[in-house]
Formats: sequence, structure tokens, C-alpha cells
Amino acid sequence: MLIFDAHLDLSLNALEYNRDLTRPIGEIRAREKGLADKQGRGQGTVCLPEMRRAKIGICVATQIARFVKPGNPLPGWKSPAQAWAQTQGQLAWYRAMEEAGEMVPITGLAGLERHVELWTGNPPASAPIGYILSLEGADSILTLRHLERAHVQGLRAVGPAHYGPGTYAQGTNASGGIGTRGRELLAEMDRLGIILDATHLCDDSFWEALDHFEGPVWASHSNCRALVPHNRQFTDEQIRALIARGAVIGGVLDAWMMRPGWILGESTPQSAGVRMEHLVDHVDHICQLAGNARHCGIGTDLDGEFGREQSPEDLDTIGDLPRYRELFAARGFSAADIEGIMHGNYLRFLREAWK
Repeated sequence: MLIFDAHLDLSLNALEYNRDLTRPIGEIRAREKGLADKQGRGQGTVCLPEMRRAKIGICVATQIARFVKPGNPLPGWKSPAQAWAQTQGQLAWYRAMEEAGEMVPITGLAGLERHVELWTGNPPASAPIGYILSLEGADSILTLRHLERAHVQGLRAVGPAHYGPGTYAQGTNASGGIGTRGRELLAEMDRLGIILDATHLCDDSFWEALDHFEGPVWASHSNCRALVPHNRQFTDEQIRALIARGAVIGGVLDAWMMRPGWILGESTPQSAGVRMEHLVDHVDHICQLAGNARHCGIGTDLDGEFGREQSPEDLDTIGDLPRYRELFAARGFSAADIEGIMHGNYLRFLREAWK
């Protein structure tokens, strides 16, 4: 079955972790043996061969570069221009993957349908992986003209904030609204037809963004606050608001977001007992709020600056995702609902957004 992964930081892994994602995962891990400069060294789970093995034929792939003002302790670039340049380097990597036949951009309905047809049934072993370009955190957008330029380059979704305070919105662990610049960004996204990714918006910015944005909204990688209390997760009220907007919410496989009790820097998947099946709890919770399974998908965030040390204990690589067919079936999900969660709901969303 085709799998649609709504959130992968592929270019970040290629450039900042210096991983050749065209190579087998064992080789990538071996080349990082002994390195300790970043979390997850030697523990990576994502590469293009593993994605093909799992039949992850379509993904939402990110650009990401945070701008940090003086006094902001988060890692990031010291000016928006540097952040913009970083995203342009990430774009150059995607272009190189296109030229190598490894990936292909999906920017509209015709391209989406062609790619779905390619990956339906038995795709060639070397079939390119289709990607929809998304920007995680909008700090790198210097001006609205840069947003228009990025749209021409293929950008089709934007999450205005990431962690902490941002230029256009406030993100995880921060507070406050989107302000004038945020409202201007949303208006230009509306004009260009860019999808709003509500992931990472703090509560204040979430509600203000939904009030001011009229276009399509999704959540690429978020779980439920009712199950794991943290401001990074969505409350039931927020989930209901997203459902009312026709959004699809991608369940995320970052272990601390899956089961309560995780202590960052101390817990392990084994000590916390986090398994792949715990994502089914979050999906089922959203289904209960919606009354159906039409608003659930998968947005793994695997290797989003973590590796196996912060992933479910029974997941070795992203190639294990097809197991979710059995896990959902064991919980009573119908075949049609499982197909929707694995790819159909995000495809329906895009067909509506791009028609």
C-alpha cells in the first residue's frame, strides 16, 4: 500500500547531519560511528532506499532555518538573510536529488495524479519519491516578495512557527499571537494558495491564525494533548477546530509525544515502553472526536534531529511503517479507514486544495 508521510526533514539530514540519503541505512549509520556532535548520531532511521522499501512514494519534505534574536537561547541563524540562504541551500539539495532521478517535486494536481499512478500497484524499484515542499518556521522569509519567490520555487505549505518565538508567529514553548506581520504573511499565503501547517503554533497563535487564514489548513505532525500533556500537542478543542476546517492531522513518531512520562535526556524507548502501537491511541482519539477516520494521517518526523534513541522501541527504520496496516486492523479499523490513514486522507485533502 502506498504510504504518504506528511513530515520529513530530508534536507536537514543531508546538509546539517551530512548524510547521503541515497545510500543504505546501515552504511549511513556506520559512517557516523564514534560521532557525538549531534543527537541521534549512528541512530538514523531514514534514507531513500528504506522509504522505497516501505512504499513511501509521497512525502512532505521540509526546508527549515530558524532566525534567533539576541537573548534567544535556541540554536539558529543570527539574521533572517542567513536563514534564507540556508533554505536555499536545502532547496539546492532537493534539486540535486531531482537531477539524479531520486526525487520529483509535486506542485499541483496533475503532478500529484501522475505520481499516484506511478506508485499504485508495483512501482519500479528505482521509482522517484515524490515530495511536496514545506517550510517549517517562516523566519527565513525576509519579505512577502521572498514568499512569492519561494512559491515559484515550489513551496506549497508553510508552518509560520517552530520552537520558541518567531517573526510571524509564536511556536512551541512560547506564547503570544501572530501580530501584524503574521497576518500579512497569512494573507499572502491565501493569495498564493499555500497550505497553512498549524503544527508548532502556540495556543494563542493557533487561534489567531485560524481566524485570519481562509485557505486550506493541515497539521503535518502532531499528536493529542489529552494523551500526552504538553503545549506541543493539540487540545481536543484545537482538534475539533481543525476537523471543522477539513484538516488532516499527521501522527508523529517522536517517542516523547507518544506516551506520557518521557523525561528528555533520561528516558529511552525501552525504559518508557514506547512502541509503534501507541500512535494508534492518538489516531483513535482524533477519530472519536471526528466521528470518522477522515482527518488522520501519518507525519512521522523520523530523524527530526533524533534517531532510534527517541523513536518507538520496535521501529528500526522508516521501512517499518507498513506494519501500521496490521496495528490499525487489530484495533478494529476498516480496510477503507486504514487506506485513508496511510495515504488517502492527505490525497483527498490535496485534491480539494489544488482543484
